[in-house]
Amino acid sequence: MNSFITQALLFIGSAIILVPFFKWIGLGSIIGYLVAGIIVGPYGFEMVNDYESLGHFAEMGVMILLFIIGLEIQPKKLWNMRKNLFGMGGVQIILCTLFFAMIAKYFGLSQTSSFVIGFALSLSSTAFALQILGERSQLGTQFGQASFAILLMQDLVAIPALAIIPTLTADDTAPGLTMKTLWLFAAIIIGLILASRFLMRPVFRFVSSTKSREYFTAITMVIVLGVAYLMLKIGLSAALGTFIAGVLLADSEYRHELEADIGPFKNLLMGVFFMGVGMNVNLDLVIAKPVLILLLTVGYMILKMVMVFFIGRAFMKRENSKLMALAVGQGGEFAFVIFGIAGTYHMADPEILSILTVVITLSMAISPVLFLINDKLDAFFCKESNTPKYDVIANESPEVIIAGFGRFGQIMSRVLRTQKIPFTAIDRDPNQIDLVRRFGNKVYYGDASRLDILEAAGAAKAKFFVLAIDDVEDSLKAAATIKEHFPHIKIYARSRNRGHTFDLMDMGVKHIKREVFDSSLNFSRDLLIDLGIDQVKVDSIIKRFADHDEKMVIEQHKVRNDEKQFVSLYHQAQAQLAEVLSRDEQDSIGSEASEK
Repeated sequence: MNSFITQALLFIGSAIILVPFFKWIGLGSIIGYLVAGIIVGPYGFEMVNDYESLGHFAEMGVMILLFIIGLEIQPKKLWNMRKNLFGMGGVQIILCTLFFAMIAKYFGLSQTSSFVIGFALSLSSTAFALQILGERSQLGTQFGQASFAILLMQDLVAIPALAIIPTLTADDTAPGLTMKTLWLFAAIIIGLILASRFLMRPVFRFVSSTKSREYFTAITMVIVLGVAYLMLKIGLSAALGTFIAGVLLADSEYRHELEADIGPFKNLLMGVFFMGVGMNVNLDLVIAKPVLILLLTVGYMILKMVMVFFIGRAFMKRENSKLMALAVGQGGEFAFVIFGIAGTYHMADPEILSILTVVITLSMAISPVLFLINDKLDAFFCKESNTPKYDVIANESPEVIIAGFGRFGQIMSRVLRTQKIPFTAIDRDPNQIDLVRRFGNKVYYGDASRLDILEAAGAAKAKFFVLAIDDVEDSLKAAATIKEHFPHIKIYARSRNRGHTFDLMDMGVKHIKREVFDSSLNFSRDLLIDLGIDQVKVDSIIKRFADHDEKMVIEQHKVRNDEKQFVSLYHQAQAQLAEVLSRDEQDSIGSEASEK
């Protein structure tokens, strides 16, 4: 026990020290885990010796990661992503696998081994890339979504591959996919489908009624481990089972709670996984063959990024393709698992697999550095070209400033113009400005979230600020700048949706109009009248609906961070609205009867 506690302290302590440090210098937490693993491992200071137990914990991390990925994979979501998923993702896997397989074949590996290694090298790190994109707030960008699609496609292909790869070897120890195994697999899948439909929901409903978070977590862990156990019993990958379990629960109303409860386990165990990878990095090999390792790593990343770049160019612009190549240009965590399988079934020389493990690890370490270098190069070489040459705005001391001159902003400007009310219009889309200027509109090219632009536009003396910017993030930046530097200005903001509305309310913006709310209500009014409903009654229905919805926005804003309460309040609101309208209907009938 003393030895175990000592090792646990050294193991966890090294991560506690190194992970924050590497996050602080901008390289991310995963590099911290890798370095911590190298330090405590057999090629470092040999602080930990029970590698087998740690390996089991690392496998748990991968299983839980795949369960959570499965929870995110809803059929509707996949269908919406089909262009990037099967286009970019599918082409990337095929092209990279074939290219790296040909290189492996050239160096004398068998056809099967070349294919397996080529496939492993085609994969990227989901955990690593998503962490980088998340920390840089780039997941919502075009290249961020494209990167996510590629990573998701890799996961979808890698998971069944973990079960199939062992069957490709001629080794007698390989389990093989027998008809019995396939029948058992089909039976388990059917059982899981039925359980997810008819058993899990009542179970989760009961667990939720107990108000016990630890009980919910325990049930979730039982599902993950139970499915993994069944898959191992029939000779298939445990990771495959947990992924399938996640997919089957993806449409459950408890999906978010499942993810929230199991998330801390995933993060902790994935950290253990990367530390395990670090412990397996053969430093003796790096010291003995530094030039070879470096050349292989650089060559691997260049080849992969070039292929990803040209795949991206078929779908999007050059800059986005470059950033996507940087995001997914490293090796992936599944490569370590595949190399482990290849080693177990003697599919390649152990030294080759050790070298490739080091190459993948170094590619992960280099990836965030490349992002930093790219940022510095963009700032140094492209500063002049990337800095927009905004118009010099004449300070005409307007009463109103309009930020965003799209459909919404233009209509407001036309109304103001009819009353000869002076205003200054600003937009940062040069194409939009060129278009509206052709029709004689006076609009300045500028960024309404920048203090200097707002000062030049006369914000110090303006009374009203119309926030009609289409992009949500830019809209919030502009609102924040106004609130901080020009608190006297009354903001009239257009919001895209409820979430945008809530964010503006958090900033203290009082006058907010959802962009399609009024038009939808007016159109609904016309439809009801055309359906034969009395106009007075229709006006009452629309007014009741609008008043009720506006009140609900205020109530939902109070619980926006509590999904359970938010959903519960939504259902209550629907029931209340139906009751109010029904009561109005009864009152109307009673009134008509009394008149008769």
